[in-house]
Amino acid sequence: MNRAERIGQNEAFFRQVNERVHEVNETFSVLTGTGDFVCECGNASCVDRIRMPMDSYRELREDPTLFAIVPGHELPDVEDVVEERDGYSVVRKHEGDPAEIARDLR
Repeated sequence: MNRAERIGQNEAFFRQVNERVHEVNETFSVLTGTGDFVCECGNASCVDRIRMPMDSYRELREDPTLFAIVPGHELPDVEDVVEERDGYSVVRKHEGDPAEIARDLR
């Protein structure tokens, strides 16, 4: 397995974790409108948290090449920061292998 594949699998794992977290957050977000999620960076040992509006999380999930990460966790060789938001960054996978892996592991 090459580096891009490992990174993609790590990110897909955290995206799956966040899908479960999203389900729990949906119950409690009625009061706050926000949820706590796990950083979706490619570092398998990262467990940093991100707080974001639930609508923003749902918006990110519409594009499988977008991931929410803690600022500074981006990997410039496989992704670009496309937006800085309050407390987190949004990265988009580069076209080619990184984006294909993200789409395949959706």
